[in-house]
Amino acid sequence: MPSRFLWLLLALLCLALTPRRSGGQLEEWCIADKQTPADELKMALDWACEKGGADCSKIQENQACYLPNTLEHHASYAFNNYYQKFKQEGATCYFNAAAIVTALDPSHNSCKFEYLP
Repeated sequence: MPSRFLWLLLALLCLALTPRRSGGQLEEWCIADKQTPADELKMALDWACEKGGADCSKIQENQACYLPNTLEHHASYAFNNYYQKFKQEGATCYFNAAAIVTALDPSHNSCKFEYLP
């Protein structure tokens, strides 16, 4: 009996960790790399919000994605917004090595990180 339960738990865990697909494609989000120094992350965030064309309105004070109010979180939101908006035009999730792609949805509470197929 215990071995059946363990197999069931293992199967459920595998299902939970399997990346989601949308229209046959893996869903991907672009987030800040935790290893990026703060000054480089800030430069990449500024570029994404100013010159890059990301919509950074939701990471402003009193908006849905302002909290947690950290550089890493705000950069992740901006990087993903840019990536989703422009990936069909050839944009990448690079930001001078400040970002990485993840298959885990970084959305939390009322802050939804957009995914576009």
